[in-house]
Amino acid sequence: MTDLLRPQDLKKISDDIDMERAKKIFEKMQAQEREKRDLQDVFMHRDLHPEARQRVNTAIRRAAEQGLNQIQAVTFPASYCNDRGRRINNLEADWPDSLEGFAKKAYEFYAAELKPLGFRLTAQILDYPDGMPGTVALLLSWDR
Repeated sequence: MTDLLRPQDLKKISDDIDMERAKKIFEKMQAQEREKRDLQDVFMHRDLHPEARQRVNTAIRRAAEQGLNQIQAVTFPASYCNDRGRRINNLEADWPDSLEGFAKKAYEFYAAELKPLGFRLTAQILDYPDGMPGTVALLLSWDR
């Protein structure tokens, strides 16, 4: 004869299912955090491509052919800045000092190679998730 399930049996079944769901959510969150850290690590240690000059020339030529005088050179999370994007958001003159990793290397390339030629580089916050600076864009521009 089959025993009937008791309320405490049903509670255990529900609790087990809830625990399994929570475990899967936790594992997914851990994987996302690991991926986020890995991406940040790559960004912080990435070097300029050996063909950076050629790539810049190609990009700005293409933009000029389309009648543009600005390109979006680099984007990255504001959290990669040493002030989480505060100086860029407030348009402070020393915003380049907040750059880290690849963004800093890109700025140094601009300062050494492009600024003397008359190019300008600005930084802009593109979005504000949860009211905080989200994505930063470095914009390279020139006069037409």
